[in-house]
Amino acid sequence: MTAAFAVEYLIAALFGQHASEQLFLWFGLIPVAVIPGLRIWQPFTYLFLHADLLHIILNMLVLWSFGRMLEPVWGTRRFLNYFFICGVGAGLIDVAAGVMPMLWGRAPSYVTTIGASGAIYGVLIACAILFPDRQAFIFPLPIAISMRWLVAIMAGIEFFSEFRRAGDNVSHLSHLGGMLVGYIYLRRGSFFSGARNEISDWQRKRNMRKFQVYMKKKSGDPPPPNRWVN
Repeated sequence: MTAAFAVEYLIAALFGQHASEQLFLWFGLIPVAVIPGLRIWQPFTYLFLHADLLHIILNMLVLWSFGRMLEPVWGTRRFLNYFFICGVGAGLIDVAAGVMPMLWGRAPSYVTTIGASGAIYGVLIACAILFPDRQAFIFPLPIAISMRWLVAIMAGIEFFSEFRRAGDNVSHLSHLGGMLVGYIYLRRGSFFSGARNEISDWQRKRNMRKFQVYMKKKSGDPPPPNRWVN
């Protein structure tokens, strides 16, 4: 991502602001460009673009701070898979929310979203699930709280910021989407196990009912004749 930002900076420096805007237009995430524009690469490529130096520094700092908790446990490959699943999932949620007004005859969203924050919020929710009691500091305050509460506070801030529409040019929906996708991905085993258990319980109850009906029919039949079989 740092290399992508360097390329992004060179394009702006060498070819001007117009070239930079075209880069965001083609590789940033624009809901109406994905649907119906069919720029299906955008939910992936938007992760590599950042608005300025401060944007990428903050993202990479958070990724380094919390990603180093997960990568030694999962390994690099699984960590990267999870990171991009959260990032792409957050982008698809942003696209869905942006084009949904078209169902009611309203204009879709033309707002461009860039940055890896959605994927990073997925990393945060993974830390809260796997290391709920590990202590973390609230920067810049010297206060340590558990990961569980830190991520819960951050999720609450993002939730209310999304509905408050503060005009801060931050895609709070993408942040929440990354957390949601990460949570579902990590809990998919329990979800599927619960669904399988419910299906098994239903099948068992159905078989029991069939067996009871069969036994009632058998009990109503006349007894067989009393004879020996040689």
